[in-house]
Amino acid sequence: MATLISKSPEDTLKLGEAWGRESQRGWVIGLSGDLGTGKTQLVKGLAHGLGSSARVHSPTFALLNEYDGGRLPLFHLDLYRLNHREDVFAAGLDEYLLNPEGVTVVEWIERWMPEVQSPKSKAQGLRNITRMVWFETIGEMERRINYEDPGT
Repeated sequence: MATLISKSPEDTLKLGEAWGRESQRGWVIGLSGDLGTGKTQLVKGLAHGLGSSARVHSPTFALLNEYDGGRLPLFHLDLYRLNHREDVFAAGLDEYLLNPEGVTVVEWIERWMPEVQSPKSKAQGLRNITRMVWFETIGEMERRINYEDPGT
């Protein structure tokens, strides 16, 4: 598991850009962390790294936002309002999680996979997750970002 310390929203954005440049079709990136820890900021960077000029915002009320215009489509899911894995399937979001035609980023991934609630969880066996990311607030602007790539 790797750990990065982001000292600002710009640091988180730059991390997302780097990941966007290396992203490949079929990647699923799971994000876990409290409100305001930088999950959407990372997605903004991912979109930019993929070459999209779309304005990225949290899809909390829409569940899904799709961003085109880059080298791969970006599917941004926010499962905050869902309670269980069954709700994800009932909403028809499983296709974005199981076999995406671009890159899928899922905020509140623990609503689909409760076993990944913290970086202390064992992420082995998560074949559908390319990168699992945990955000933790450690200061007003600082975030600890732990991540691992269990599905690669």
